[in-house]
Amino acid sequence: MPAENGKPENIATTVTEVSERVTLLVREEIELAKAEITEKVKSLAVGAGVGAAAGVFGIFAFIFLLLTAAWGLNSLLGSVWLGFLIVLVLLVVLTVGAGLFAYRKLKVGPPVPTLAIDQAQKIRATVTAKPESES
Repeated sequence: MPAENGKPENIATTVTEVSERVTLLVREEIELAKAEITEKVKSLAVGAGVGAAAGVFGIFAFIFLLLTAAWGLNSLLGSVWLGFLIVLVLLVVLTVGAGLFAYRKLKVGPPVPTLAIDQAQKIRATVTAKPESES
């Protein structure tokens, strides 16, 4: 029932208007979030692509470094095969060393939170233990 001064209608109108504005504000915030996420994903994709290209260039640079070392040893030793053999032996030694290091690090098995499990078992034992006075 509207009063003579029309306040209930004004309150209903105000509540409706506030509700519409809140809905609009939420929609605009969602659109803003979508735009920000889209921009960040695009930036990450470009960064990943450029990073991959840098990795490829790095691999080629490493190959040329090894070739330069082999040809440099050739100049010092006067033997082509000896220079390449020294670089090969160095690469094999580095490969074996890195492989053994990786094996030792991976040998520990899957990650199991043993300390957390032990503490949880102690807490469970403490909580379920009967007080000494009841025994």
